[in-house]
Amino acid sequence: MGVAAISAQQPTATPAADDAAIREVVKKYVDAREQRDPKAVEALFTADADQLVSSGEWRKGRPALVTGTMASSARTGGTRTVTIETVRMIAPNVAIADGRYEIAGLAGGATRQMWSTFVMTKDKDGWRITAIRNMLPAPPVPSAPSTPSQPRE
Repeated sequence: MGVAAISAQQPTATPAADDAAIREVVKKYVDAREQRDPKAVEALFTADADQLVSSGEWRKGRPALVTGTMASSARTGGTRTVTIETVRMIAPNVAIADGRYEIAGLAGGATRQMWSTFVMTKDKDGWRITAIRNMLPAPPVPSAPSTPSQPRE
């Protein structure tokens, strides 16, 4: 009976189903931002979620995250896409999803290219975003110019 009770409480999703569900949450996030829908954005996050954006702003807590997300979308405009490249299960209810994040159609037709990492947790209601880290790729470090050998004395 103890085993049956434990099994009934545990999610039965397969890793493939979790992978698909995680990708769907990220898609819903992008769609909610594009539609400028704060309620839809809010529903995708845990209460203690946070987001560190590429400018260095750190939005802590769901209310700050939703407010900042809506303000950023309104300020920058453009069309956002996130293409998840990897989903890695850290535990049965914790995953990291990494993807390419682009904002196309900015001023002057520019496209901004970044990386985003989503930390996701799963509870009885499904997968939710608990953290986002947006990163701008850094330019390569120039190699040091070679210097001629100095004669030894």
